Amino acid sequence: MSAGRGSEGPGSVSWWGFSPARDLLSPVRNEGDANVLLIGSGDPRHILKTIAGLQDTQSLHVWVIETSMEVVARQLLLLYLALIPQESMGINEKTEVFLEVFGNSEIRSQTEETLRHAASQLSTSVTETLEAASHACLNTTLLKFRERDELAGIFKLWIQPWPSSSSFQPPAPIVMSKVWDYRVRQHLGTRYDSKKGCFDWDLTMKLHQKGCGVINKQQYARWREQGLAFEMREGVYQIANPSLLSSRVFSRNGEKVAFRGYWGDIVSSPYLSFGIETDDKSLLKTHNGQHIKTAQDISIANVQGLFQSLSSRRGCPTTSQSDLEEPSAQTDQKSVTINDLMRLNGISVTFLPLDSLQKLPEKQKYSHYYNTIFASVSCAHQLGPMMRQIAAPDAVLVVELAKFILDLSKEQEEGFAKKVASMALEAGFEPWREANSDDVHSVFTQQKK
Repeated sequence: MSAGRGSEGPGSVSWWGFSPARDLLSPVRNEGDANVLLIGSGDPRHILKTIAGLQDTQSLHVWVIETSMEVVARQLLLLYLALIPQESMGINEKTEVFLEVFGNSEIRSQTEETLRHAASQLSTSVTETLEAASHACLNTTLLKFRERDELAGIFKLWIQPWPSSSSFQPPAPIVMSKVWDYRVRQHLGTRYDSKKGCFDWDLTMKLHQKGCGVINKQQYARWREQGLAFEMREGVYQIANPSLLSSRVFSRNGEKVAFRGYWGDIVSSPYLSFGIETDDKSLLKTHNGQHIKTAQDISIANVQGLFQSLSSRRGCPTTSQSDLEEPSAQTDQKSVTINDLMRLNGISVTFLPLDSLQKLPEKQKYSHYYNTIFASVSCAHQLGPMMRQIAAPDAVLVVELAKFILDLSKEQEEGFAKKVASMALEAGFEPWREANSDDVHSVFTQQKK
């Protein structure tokens, strides 16, 4: 039983990953500096998880290569939200806003205000910071000028969908419910009229069978139908989340035409990044075979924990339960600037140009440089012999597998894993025997000379 057209389920842009957050330095711990390269990770889950696993004496430098500037913009936005100090936004509220922006096609008006303010700050940072980054974890100084211009344009689009001074009739705002439904129709085709059955099949016969029993049937169906994964407060979710909109080029009458809409995943769900694994086993308890907690509950707990780790890295004491509540003195969130964001001891995140991967080996700086390299399922094909030149001695290569690309058959999933192993071998890596083997990631280490 197939729930639709296999090529359309994951979408053409990765707004979130197809695997849970992973500490990319575990179980190997370098003393001192560690350099990590992320290729197409889609969201900052691995960055946050790796920071949370650091020792006080360790430093972490993350280098990010993405597939589009729209994904770069969203990564920057999510990192910005994560770095808002709790004096300005309590961890509970910050977690809710973060997950709302992360996984909801439509957001509340309060969240839109926070998003617009963040976009304004990021736009200023991108356009005015030429040589030194205004924040170590939001470093865009190595991007090409045209990429930075495009990035600034994306942020301005989030702030004001069309030029206020334009003498032309502004375009009608995008109605997210319509563009989401278009994707669902496009994917299901003739089975659209029985979509609820398709949703249930994908959940119970695929996600649940793959170990994601914590994903709740009602929550998953609501996300599949409307794009709302996280509803945590009473409120009206009716404003399009601009960070999930992008342009896609189609051929029409022999001409290339760009259409703005939602072109991301509509099958696997944003629950995978933070909501299906947890160290707190009480969140995985079942009663009469049913999970008591949901993937939303686990996402909230995990993201709160990650945000507490950020606060402790700032040099603050570990956050107590009372600190999770809203700030006692009401701080105007709109007054928060990039300079007010938390500065994390020994942490930096630098965004590289989109075409960097093939060019890194040509630069002396990156020769045998990266201790860990992560490649997403959509970017695994880019791995090649040039990886030997940029990988540090005893480097670890982590490749996301196709387990949670639900439209693939078991044979296709296994074939992808074999292809990844072959490419890693060609790039000078071998399966790492010490790593915990699973079917979500393949882990390799450099071959001994």
